[in-house]
Amino acid sequence: MKTDMLDKNAKIYVAGHRGLVGSAIMANLRSRGYTNVVGRTHAELDLLDAEAVERFFEEEKPEAVVLAAAHVGGIMANSTYRADFILENLGIQQNVIGSALRHGVRRLLFLGSTCIYPREAPQPIKEDALLTSPLEYTNEPYAIAKIAGMKMCEAINLQHGTDYVAVMPTNLYGPNDNFHLDNSHVLPAMIRKMHLARLLREGREDDLRADLRKRPVAGINAEKDSLETISAALATRGITGEALHLWGSGTPLREFLWSEDMADASVHVLLNVSFEDLAEECRKKGEPVRNCHVNVGTGIETTIAALAEEIRKATGYEGRIEWDPSKPDGTMRKLCDVSRLHKLGWRHKVELSDGIRRLYKWYLEN
Repeated sequence: MKTDMLDKNAKIYVAGHRGLVGSAIMANLRSRGYTNVVGRTHAELDLLDAEAVERFFEEEKPEAVVLAAAHVGGIMANSTYRADFILENLGIQQNVIGSALRHGVRRLLFLGSTCIYPREAPQPIKEDALLTSPLEYTNEPYAIAKIAGMKMCEAINLQHGTDYVAVMPTNLYGPNDNFHLDNSHVLPAMIRKMHLARLLREGREDDLRADLRKRPVAGINAEKDSLETISAALATRGITGEALHLWGSGTPLREFLWSEDMADASVHVLLNVSFEDLAEECRKKGEPVRNCHVNVGTGIETTIAALAEEIRKATGYEGRIEWDPSKPDGTMRKLCDVSRLHKLGWRHKVELSDGIRRLYKWYLEN
């Protein structure tokens, strides 16, 4: 394994630099002394516009790329907007990875997701479990897109001798998270729902309206609607002063990783791990070169119900939590085997209880 494979002055393009992981990766690179890290907002560069992406690579000539941009969401969004999840992610990946190849980019880091693995994969999930049995139905389109991106990198490396490496993060949370009540992931959604439920329970109307102004919710006018109208709209999302109604049974197990830990792991791989390092594992076993990606996680899991209790402690919510088992649970267990990551020299630092407290503090301050 090499170290610092990129010069400190190398131009590194972070696609998705304003997102949860992309923003943390950009900050991490800069903290390590990389002075030429660039990003583009969606308004500046639409990654679904192939011609615009090609022009960007022609003009900027990055030496390395981190592909952290993606169309993401929680179980409700994945179930509702199935076409968007596969079309937009395939488009982004085709445009960015294709342009990187055509313009001689030598290092690329592709960020996938552990939802690429089969629903019934043996636990903890090793990298070679990929494509061994059916995927979880609720996020199948997104998973297929991410598998395609990872396989695109693998195939390009084998045909063209490039050094494009893929990392598969577990469930992420942290600063710049998405707290949308309908489309966010379970942990940030639960933080906001409990916060709003607490405000309703304690009769803090001014604080409630301030939250809804800062992060608008469809169907609610924080300035003009009566408290009764606002309360009724929140109740349709399971949020009341007396109880918080959450999807599923609360029994699925999940692994959560602080986004700044994920960024540190990603940069560690970008700077120190080559595709050939990973491919050598296959060659030593006399197997075809495949599944050379790296799981990124903590190797620690918790139930969704236990997660809710941790969030209750952080937010100070004192109402009831009620589960709705008529709603989907998703995959029942999805724990990463992170032994490959540990062998590559990286381990997580932020534990879940501390991370939840940090994120709630960030939510209140931002």
